[in-house]
Amino acid sequence: MWLQKEIRLSPKPRGFHLITAELLRELPELRDFQIGMMNVFILHTSASLTLNENADPTVRQDFENYFNRTVKENEPYYRHQDEGLDDLPAHIKSSLLGASLNIPISNGQPRLGTWQGIYLCEHRNSGGVRRLVITLHGK
Repeated sequence: MWLQKEIRLSPKPRGFHLITAELLRELPELRDFQIGMMNVFILHTSASLTLNENADPTVRQDFENYFNRTVKENEPYYRHQDEGLDDLPAHIKSSLLGASLNIPISNGQPRLGTWQGIYLCEHRNSGGVRRLVITLHGK
């Protein structure tokens, strides 16, 4: 069985956001899959997805601090600044982290580890609504 749908995430401020619950609320069909794979793909080049710590919010704050130090804004060699000083750094961060996740499905749920959650990594100061394409495959 295959299922694909697009969902929209509410706008979030710049940072790393735990979206597991928000995503699952939009996927009641997941309950129909006993075994399979879920692909989560973001339709944007200035935000990304990753899988990490779901309990301690300081991990998400540390991620934001690390990436802001690693990929700085307003570097003199940046040529692409069409949408502001956070534009090119957002594209770089998105490429470093990636645009998709593959997660196993077991008994109608994503098979995540005890401390794992899905993050939306919002790299823009005002990213707006973010769209995800979710593809489920299994039985």
